[in-house]
Amino acid sequence: MLELMGSIMAAGGVLAQTTGETADVVAVVAEEAISQWGVLGVVGAVIGAGIIVFGAAMGIGRIAACACEAIARQPEAGQRIFTSMLLASAFIEGGMLLALIICFLAMWRLS
Repeated sequence: MLELMGSIMAAGGVLAQTTGETADVVAVVAEEAISQWGVLGVVGAVIGAGIIVFGAAMGIGRIAACACEAIARQPEAGQRIFTSMLLASAFIEGGMLLALIICFLAMWRLS
């Protein structure tokens, strides 16, 4: 990471002091270094998407488990509990999809 930052800073400094072919070589080096940041951004977006999906799955699983326990305790309230469970699951899914879209937009913006 520090090597990459050093190469970008060195490329910027040399670019300001040189002309001609050397400037072209330095520009290519700086462009390659910036493309590596893009790769790191894509990896970060994919890891973020995985964390989002994992968290949503854990939340929906917990909702389902608690709803099953509640229905087992009070079977007559099963329909209301089921409706509340579906509503909460829908909100979690909506938030998850929004977060995934943000991650993928960030990934495509950086690549």
